[in-house]
Amino acid sequence: ILGNGTLLFLIREDHNLHEPMYYFLAMLAATDLGVTLTTMPTVLRVLWSNHREIGHAACFAQAYFIHTLSIMESGVLLAMAYDRFIAICKPLRYTSILTDTRVMKIAVGVLTRAGLSIMPIIIRLHWFPYCRSHVLSHAFCLHQDVIKLACADITFNRLYPVAVVFTMGLLDFFVIFFSYVLILRTVMGIASRVERVKALNTCVSHICCILVFYITVVGLTFIHRFRKHIPHMVHITMSYVYFLFPPFMNPVIYSIKTKQIQVSMLRLLSLPSSRA
Repeated sequence: ILGNGTLLFLIREDHNLHEPMYYFLAMLAATDLGVTLTTMPTVLRVLWSNHREIGHAACFAQAYFIHTLSIMESGVLLAMAYDRFIAICKPLRYTSILTDTRVMKIAVGVLTRAGLSIMPIIIRLHWFPYCRSHVLSHAFCLHQDVIKLACADITFNRLYPVAVVFTMGLLDFFVIFFSYVLILRTVMGIASRVERVKALNTCVSHICCILVFYITVVGLTFIHRFRKHIPHMVHITMSYVYFLFPPFMNPVIYSIKTKQIQVSMLRLLSLPSSRA
């Protein structure tokens, strides 16, 4: 919460960070903050007060926001890859292509795509009768956990998420990968070694965030696919890693690897001493 909140504050207050690259970073930080704020209330209630109950409506709402924000994160990483592609491959047209209006449209598109894609399976959760033991595997509500408790035909709710993952998650990944192939080809064509290194350095933070996100996605998918052969505790632990590790790591990565963020943070820390 502190890391992502600090990033959002810096980008809002520092006019030097009012550029498309940092607007997309703010979107990533807001998404990560949303994941943390959505999952942590029920986790803390279990840990601190041993309160292990949640109403149906609250559970379904939590599942909706968790899965929506996960798809949003993939979309934001795709938007950030597009930003780096334009900055490196079409630098002279960067400001004319990535205007504030276009950045806003991209943000609305990412949010709309994520929100609408998850809605069908969450709406159906309200229709199902639940006659099995109402015990979830995690301290927060996940769609795949809830449907196990339903006493109805859940074929649609099993197949639809797979289709969403393949059509959105994999598509996003391959577009990001293709963008970096074009970026690498452009960078290799730069005569100056110093300029090549400088261009690649602007992508390092984004690449690290992509790896953190997709490695945890692949790990969770692998464990879910072979859950019968993997201890239940490993499955639960990997779910917590998937939802909590990227929100923790992303602000750390950008704070370490992005000079402008470091400068802005130092400027913020120096304000109290200068006022004194």
